Amino acid sequence: MALTTNTPTPDELVRRIAEMAPVLRKHGAWAEDNRRLPDEVIGALADVGVFKMRVPRRYGGYESDTRTLVDVAAELARADGATAWTASVYWIPTWMVGMFPAEVQDEVFATPDVRVCGTLSPSAIAMPAEDGVVVNGEWGFMTGAWHSHWQEIIAVLVGAGGEPYPIVALVPVSDLQLVDDWHTSGLRGTGSISTVAKDVFVPARRVLPLHVVLAGRPDAAEPMYRAPLLPVASVSAVGNALGLAQAGLHAFLDRLPDRKITYTSYDSQRTAPLTHHQVADATMKVDEAAFHAYRLSDTVDAKCATGEEWSLLERVRARGDLGSACRLGKEAVDLLATASGGSSIYQDVPIQRIARDIQAVNLHALMHPNTNSELYGRVLCGLEPNTQYL
Repeated sequence: MALTTNTPTPDELVRRIAEMAPVLRKHGAWAEDNRRLPDEVIGALADVGVFKMRVPRRYGGYESDTRTLVDVAAELARADGATAWTASVYWIPTWMVGMFPAEVQDEVFATPDVRVCGTLSPSAIAMPAEDGVVVNGEWGFMTGAWHSHWQEIIAVLVGAGGEPYPIVALVPVSDLQLVDDWHTSGLRGTGSISTVAKDVFVPARRVLPLHVVLAGRPDAAEPMYRAPLLPVASVSAVGNALGLAQAGLHAFLDRLPDRKITYTSYDSQRTAPLTHHQVADATMKVDEAAFHAYRLSDTVDAKCATGEEWSLLERVRARGDLGSACRLGKEAVDLLATASGGSSIYQDVPIQRIARDIQAVNLHALMHPNTNSELYGRVLCGLEPNTQYL
């Protein structure tokens, strides 16, 4: 049954997040220590509508455009990197649900504020079964699994009478085993544990070939579905790097007036010419990261509005913009963390967690600056891409 909703404006969504920021900061240390977001944070995200942003309006969602995703992710990351990462990762498999038949969408979106975790790694095997497939395997880095209702899985289908090929399937998280193995240096609060399928049956209606999901739905009535998956995933995640970089700059400037440079005559760090260079360089890097983040979102939104076909160069540039935003954001935070002195290693000083979180973001396979830069340059040099993830 179709639902109606009063969709907030992008500015209203960002305002809600800004007002919620104290809640996120309050629980940041708990999330780090317990390696997952607390229920209070999940509830707060639901209350402000974060989980509705990539849900179709006919199910009570907002169908937010990707510029709004960048704005909201950045606002979240300025308060807490783990919360921002978890929210943005939920947006991607929630969008992927829209590639499935209407009856599957009805099933998934029947849950208010539904949360879908997921992956793009085919680390499981699926075997044909009557009216579906049986899946066995394990998936790591499953952000938000503790609070998810569904998981989007990738498996390789074998024994179907032809060459094996990857499939995407939707599985209730209650059908999977959750493995508490998230012991990391960065993004600790995301609860990105592993999940395991042991002889899990998935009905055929909830199974699609991976290439179908990668392609998106160029003829969809809803503009947000008209882009390929990888530009959508890239723009969903890029706000994290931008917001963390902005958080690093704010954290540094907040401590600056009361800091001196030990073993020097500088009673205030802000009077040192070196500090002026560091702050200026970091700020310019944050500004450059914002350029790439918003060029990416503007490209995705413009292409979605028209339904125009994506060129190969546009696809790889989307990956290039993502990688550049991540690299520049990390460079800014690294510069500021180095300038923050020995006292910054204490856990109650924000810059240390920001630095660890943005490093973890940069190490993610999709977001890794080197991987994305090489892919973009490869195509610019006239070679074919060496990946299907475009």
